[in-house]
Amino acid sequence: MKLRQTLASALALAATLSIALPAQAADWWPFTIVPDGPDKKPMEPIQYVPLEKASKKWNLCVLFPHLKDSYWVASNYGIVDEARRLGVRAYTFQAGGYDQLPKQLSQFDDCLASNPDAILVGAISEGGIAGRLKAGMDKGIPIIAVANPIYDTPITALITTDHRQKGFLSGKYLVEALGPDGGKVVAFPGPQNSGWAETYQKGFEEAIKDTKVELLETKYGEAGVAEQLTLIEDALQTYPEMTAIWGGAPTAEAALGAVAEAGRDDIKIVSSWEDQKMPDRIKEGQILGFSAEYPVILARIGVDLAVRALEKKPIDFLAANPDVRVLRATPGMVSKDNIDKVDLTQIYAPQDWQPVFDTN
Repeated sequence: MKLRQTLASALALAATLSIALPAQAADWWPFTIVPDGPDKKPMEPIQYVPLEKASKKWNLCVLFPHLKDSYWVASNYGIVDEARRLGVRAYTFQAGGYDQLPKQLSQFDDCLASNPDAILVGAISEGGIAGRLKAGMDKGIPIIAVANPIYDTPITALITTDHRQKGFLSGKYLVEALGPDGGKVVAFPGPQNSGWAETYQKGFEEAIKDTKVELLETKYGEAGVAEQLTLIEDALQTYPEMTAIWGGAPTAEAALGAVAEAGRDDIKIVSSWEDQKMPDRIKEGQILGFSAEYPVILARIGVDLAVRALEKKPIDFLAANPDVRVLRATPGMVSKDNIDKVDLTQIYAPQDWQPVFDTN
């Protein structure tokens, strides 16, 4: 009951915060952020405002799981654009997928060997990379985790979202879309052992608890369209009674072709996160909605946090609360009801953006 009340309160907060419209992409602040307190409970929201400029051209090494979908491409854009605005250098390694932990570990070693001033990391898994994080921190290098959670391993700061709330928001929206008669859903939360996928799933299960929506199966898998397509095709054969699909952006994209091929245009699709094609899919009625976490903004704040750590300029809130190191962007649900009101520059890179691996 306590968890349900907490998520319900978070849902109400998201409704009030999810459509914050800055004047333009280059003027993205202030942005509402909810810090985790020392007791890991949400604190009062703060308005995040970045530094005007860095005091010198710091070198920031960036590690991504991959750049094969628009989520991490948007993150690349946010980091590059903010690095240029602040006047620092950002150079990027990408591992190629969530099944490429050994490569990310090797790239972390390369990153350390390059003697960076700070490291920004989207970790493939916290447990898998924990030893490298400790090595970096032992060298006195500030480490900022961006998007993917690192909760138990000591780092400088984490800028992320509430993945459980995202699962809850998108799950609640699916329950409402299915109506009073409910339905039967297969869930595709993402790569197992990534940490965030399991957390999405917990929020989703909380949303459908005590409703007429039945969870037939949870299928974990790599966050790629091809991999998700295989899982969906298997589910369509195994569960002909399935009436809904819930999962990440690659799941939603793969589902469109799979349900069309199967002649199942009655299946409702809701996504727990976003990709570049999602707004058009919503406007066309192919996907009902997605819960947004603003990857461009997370990346921008990650760069600013790194510079603040290097220049000993903590935000006022953190200066008064040194044990607080987790900041979260409040997710919001995007659907046909509000798609024309959401500032998409907070979520997506420009249409013509190509990944930049070194701002130097």
